[in-house]
Amino acid sequence: MSDLSADAAAPEQPGTAPAGGNPAAPGGGRTVTAAVPPSLVARLAAGITATGEPDLVETLAPLTGERLAGLPQSSTADVEVAYELARRAQPAWAALPVRRRAAVLLRFHDLLLKRQDEVLDLVQAETGKARLHAFEEVLAVAMAARHYGRAAHGYLRDKRRGGALPVLTHAVEARRPKGVIGHISPWNYPLELSVGDALPAFVAGNAVVNKPDTQTALTALWARELLIEAGLPADLWQIVIGDGPVVGPAVVEHADYVSFTGSTRTGRDVAQRAAARLVGASLELGGKNAMLVLSDADLDAAAAGAVRACFSSAGQLCISIERLLVHRSVADDFLERFAARTRALRLGGGLAYGADMGSLVSVRQLDTTTRHVEEAVKAGATVLAGGRARPDLGPYFFEPTILDGVTPEMAVCAEETFGPVVSVYRFDTEDEAVAAANSTPYGLNSSVWTRDLRRGRSVAARLRTGTVNVNEAYAATYGSVGAPMGGMGDSGLGRRHGAEGILRFTEAQTIATQRLMPIAPAFGLDDEKFAAVMTSGLRVLKALRFT
Repeated sequence: MSDLSADAAAPEQPGTAPAGGNPAAPGGGRTVTAAVPPSLVARLAAGITATGEPDLVETLAPLTGERLAGLPQSSTADVEVAYELARRAQPAWAALPVRRRAAVLLRFHDLLLKRQDEVLDLVQAETGKARLHAFEEVLAVAMAARHYGRAAHGYLRDKRRGGALPVLTHAVEARRPKGVIGHISPWNYPLELSVGDALPAFVAGNAVVNKPDTQTALTALWARELLIEAGLPADLWQIVIGDGPVVGPAVVEHADYVSFTGSTRTGRDVAQRAAARLVGASLELGGKNAMLVLSDADLDAAAAGAVRACFSSAGQLCISIERLLVHRSVADDFLERFAARTRALRLGGGLAYGADMGSLVSVRQLDTTTRHVEEAVKAGATVLAGGRARPDLGPYFFEPTILDGVTPEMAVCAEETFGPVVSVYRFDTEDEAVAAANSTPYGLNSSVWTRDLRRGRSVAARLRTGTVNVNEAYAATYGSVGAPMGGMGDSGLGRRHGAEGILRFTEAQTIATQRLMPIAPAFGLDDEKFAAVMTSGLRVLKALRFT
């Protein structure tokens, strides 16, 4: 994942298009300057909890390298103020019936779909991704809003549990909000990973102090405005921005629970800081995800799926595929299809639909991608498609790249590239493929392609990843918002979506009411007789299959 302390750096100068490169997408749509005027920046920036200079930090538009916005920076004192405001607003919000809170999410759902073009412009302007990939964020957030808007009451309602003594003990499990959630979200999916993760926290009765990456703060601020329009109390969602090593620890220091998406390195630090305070944390971290193409796969479908899996959002997706494991018997045919589709992808930066892939977000991402490819080629890897930057299109464009002949000593083999680069490996048996897929410390996402769905599910059950897609890239699991999504191993702790995605923001409380008799010697029983009666009772309860 991204390092949340990094901001975009100065762009390179555009050059000329290389021969035989990916085609450029047709132009169209508004310019970044027209889509994100200073008046919009000023309006959104007013939602930041910050007392510093209003234009202290400059962000750049990845598509063009031009200045996008000047934003204030929050200090550690500002973070304290944000928590004070959030704590003041939270009790009244938590006191509302769940259905009242859920109604805000459902209104937000409708507003988001109605005004999606506004946020699509912002997401593209801040990240450089293609519009279709920006639309994936709208889809994901709308699905989460609908799901928790409809299902929150069921997740959070009091649940009857087995009491100590049947009939005599009435036990109920209740769910109480944590309080104020410290939420640190990255730049790569600024809508989905800011508001999408905050929605279950809100409907569970919490307030949120959110630190989005500075590069993509405008998208989070826009989402906050829309949620307030839908009925969320304004103080309930506080947004602070600033250097990750300064503001991030301050957010963790005051939180009742921490939700973090980012790099494994930073995630370890967040987990240690939260553990030192005895507060919980959910962490969605890095990945080196694998796609397995079995011998009986539909190769055309698998090739099309691999394009989505590897190059959506220019590969800057935590669940993106960076390793392709292909059965040796079909490898040549598959790679011919996959490489042809990859070379045909249209690259572009217009704020309109039409481009198949957009830009990387910053010079840092471009440098990592370039280094991984160049080092691999120098060490003997073969480029089947792509392999070069495209400064003719914009400062951070890099062609979608397929590498063959990658060996373990190459950085691209084990390190997360987080760019549009995938390495190909051949296998002979399913056991070999499963072992290779499980060979990294990460365990976030994987993909299996086969015509035999039973076989696909069997292989999926052997993979050590939090999500496994059979005959899809990543959208099948991520879009199943009623089911949990998260990582194993170095890919994180906890889950978003489903029951776990909302219950993580709550404390379980058991309330037990005792009737008629105490759980102690009574009615003239001495200690020994009480023990004998209880022993007999336990045997009877087991025989009657009580739980």
